[in-house]
Amino acid sequence: MKLKSSNSKIYLGGIYLAVLCIAIYFLFSTFDIKNLTSYEFIKENREIIIKYKDNNIFFLTIIFFIITILLNLLLCPMLLPTLIIGFIFGKWLGTLILIFGNTVGGLLLCQLAKTFFSDLIEKKFKTKFSKFINFFNKNETIYFMCFRFMGGGGTPFPIQNVLPALFNMSAKNYIIATFLGIIPTTFVTVALGSGIEKIIDKNAELSFLPVVQSPEIYFPIIGFFILLLIGFVIKKNYFKE
Repeated sequence: MKLKSSNSKIYLGGIYLAVLCIAIYFLFSTFDIKNLTSYEFIKENREIIIKYKDNNIFFLTIIFFIITILLNLLLCPMLLPTLIIGFIFGKWLGTLILIFGNTVGGLLLCQLAKTFFSDLIEKKFKTKFSKFINFFNKNETIYFMCFRFMGGGGTPFPIQNVLPALFNMSAKNYIIATFLGIIPTTFVTVALGSGIEKIIDKNAELSFLPVVQSPEIYFPIIGFFILLLIGFVIKKNYFKE
């Protein structure tokens, strides 16, 4: 019976990896990433994007919520999607979409990792993150929330999502720690994306000096550095032996 269960995990894990590879191939073969990050492309299509969003706000909210979940499951870095969502939905709705989407997507990814790839994750990350794991074992909710708040100390977002598999964190505590912990950094990044949309709305050129002088941009940047400072203080005071 145990052998059957082990084989099932291998098959299902293999299916997940196959879907992951196919999705990545589809993404890069269907979409031109250069266009998605091109200021001229975004500027030329801004009115079409915003008008479509205004006429289909509920539909697009659900679609981007689902996309956020899928991006987490596909182990995608979330910086560019966060800026795009901020650009389209603004800082308030964009933040809500991402907080809920990243929390649900992160939880699903963690459960997948715990079920199918726990041995691989332990082999790759247990030694590297042993100090953090010791803290998480003391109070998994508080310490993981602080870990999220300080951006994982530079740990890529997909790896942050699967780390709780190492200390068998409960789903409830994962949801609480992730939901609360990602609010500040998500809001600041979304506000930056929203600020870019405001600059385009003013028909301004995206050059360095006018951009950093714009309050829509420099407030989020200031917020980002404040978060870095707070994260540094948290790390020095809470993540020490």
